[in-house]
Amino acid sequence: MAKKEAYLIVDIGTGNARVAVCATDGEILSIKRENVHYESDLKYDDSIYFNPEELWTQILKLSKEALAESGEVQINAIIATSQREGIVVVDNAGKSLLGMPNIDHRGRKWERDLKDKDLVYNLSGRYPTSLFSAFKLVGVREVYPELFEQIASVMSISDWIQFQFSGIHGYEHSQASETLLYDVEQKSWSAALLEQFQLPASILPEVKDSGSILGKVKPEIAELFGINSDAVVVVGGGDTQLAIRSMEPSANDVVIVSGTTTPIIKIVNTYEKDAEQRTWTSRHIDADNFILEANAGVTGLNYQRLKEIFYPNEGYDVIEKELEDATYSQCVASLGSLIADEEEPLTKGGFIFNAPVSHQLTRGSFVFAILWDIACSIYENYKFLSAVSPHQESYIWACGGGVESRKLRQFIANLFGKSIKIRDNFRQASVLGGVFLCNDALGVKNVSPELLEEVHPKDHEEFEKLYQEWRNARKTFKQVIS
Repeated sequence: MAKKEAYLIVDIGTGNARVAVCATDGEILSIKRENVHYESDLKYDDSIYFNPEELWTQILKLSKEALAESGEVQINAIIATSQREGIVVVDNAGKSLLGMPNIDHRGRKWERDLKDKDLVYNLSGRYPTSLFSAFKLVGVREVYPELFEQIASVMSISDWIQFQFSGIHGYEHSQASETLLYDVEQKSWSAALLEQFQLPASILPEVKDSGSILGKVKPEIAELFGINSDAVVVVGGGDTQLAIRSMEPSANDVVIVSGTTTPIIKIVNTYEKDAEQRTWTSRHIDADNFILEANAGVTGLNYQRLKEIFYPNEGYDVIEKELEDATYSQCVASLGSLIADEEEPLTKGGFIFNAPVSHQLTRGSFVFAILWDIACSIYENYKFLSAVSPHQESYIWACGGGVESRKLRQFIANLFGKSIKIRDNFRQASVLGGVFLCNDALGVKNVSPELLEEVHPKDHEEFEKLYQEWRNARKTFKQVIS
């Protein structure tokens, strides 16, 4: 019997590493995952890093496990996607020196030294903060000058993985958008931005088009995996953009990608900017479109970590059942999500509940409050997005592991007063986006995903009142912490 044609897809999120084997029609044949291991660097106030060699060992292990489980397949292509803003730096010999994820803020101390923030926003499409890659490089330069001198190339995590598979350097356009060194409108690296951060142009690889063929898989990788020696490496991109691709939204649609962080995005065909610099504009993974975005920050990671505390051995079905008994009055949370118009992120948070502790307060009350905090943060950011580019449609697309929660989907629908649509691939949207791109590169027809569910809004006016109570609670946290 002929082997099933398939792709190997590596997806590195903030929380975990996933490797999937997928058929060309989008069927997931196998998927393996492990948590990404991070360490703190105490030479900075807020720095998290990972060992690239350790992550690469994980990727190889997960790849072999996924291939072993997927049956008789012919791997025609390998592709990678990853968290945005994360980078890996390598030396002249191709040795990986240091990995800095999106949650690494080693450059925060030097934000105030940036001379022309307006210039950076106008060219890069985002207000410059330590979230973005240029400040990570500045942080390395200022604290580890000898390490900085060894850097020959910087790549996004997904581009670095593709480099490991192919031996070819590159930086895909949607990922380059997150560096503060890339002119989003002109679709190229910017000498003016490099000058602002005093970084050398030599460390930036050639920008590559998503969905193009980077090169062949290294012979030693093909032999290690026991795969087709003619398999190619296809250029991937940011995990948000790949997730959007798999949803197949129409022009002017809004998509919520509820993962470790929660981007709220709109696909636009012109370079749109916010006069108050609250939104981000990035390149999409197609040739011409842009992504206009407001981002609620670390949301899904909060949910994942609180689940591990309150529900370490139970599934999400148990959580959803217990959420039915929780109410808004029992507990309110604010856990560090981002709001586009706040100058400083909320770096400390917590729960507010009545004292003495009520007998009605349960573990479900805390998870209920987390989901409500996520929903309100998404809604708040959506309003800023709509102020820049009005959204008239009566529905919103959603994908990502966060919308596994039916309660969260209903919260969002009620707040927005719009229906929430999800497709049958919503759980693994970025992985399926990788399938779409491999098909595009190899000339294979894509199979469109089906509409799985549409959640309609209820009691929108009542939920607006509850949202105002959440806003007051968030203000309380900011006042207490400041």
